[in-house]
Amino acid sequence: MANPWRGEVELVLDGERRVMRLTLGALAELEAALVEGTLVDLVRRFEAGACSSRDVLALIVAGLRGGGWQGTAGDLVSAEIGGGPMAAARAAAELLARAFTLPEDAE
Repeated sequence: MANPWRGEVELVLDGERRVMRLTLGALAELEAALVEGTLVDLVRRFEAGACSSRDVLALIVAGLRGGGWQGTAGDLVSAEIGGGPMAAARAAAELLARAFTLPEDAE
């Protein structure tokens, strides 16, 4: 089960429940992987509803890796994400929000 106090978000990947978390290392990898701008720009795109599938994928990979997963973005090409692309986008947005707020601030 995900612990929101640690910034964790759950995602079902190929039928297996995984915990994602944006650690400092995962955030550094995420920023390096961004095609456009910085983490602040990524947050702005999500807030404006202008994020791309590339943004979602980068966040999911960073979160999974922060949670201990050893895969790469290429491993997710054929992976089954529980709830599909919309669930992935919601999880990515929640992951980003939890990385920068405390759980009581989000309510």
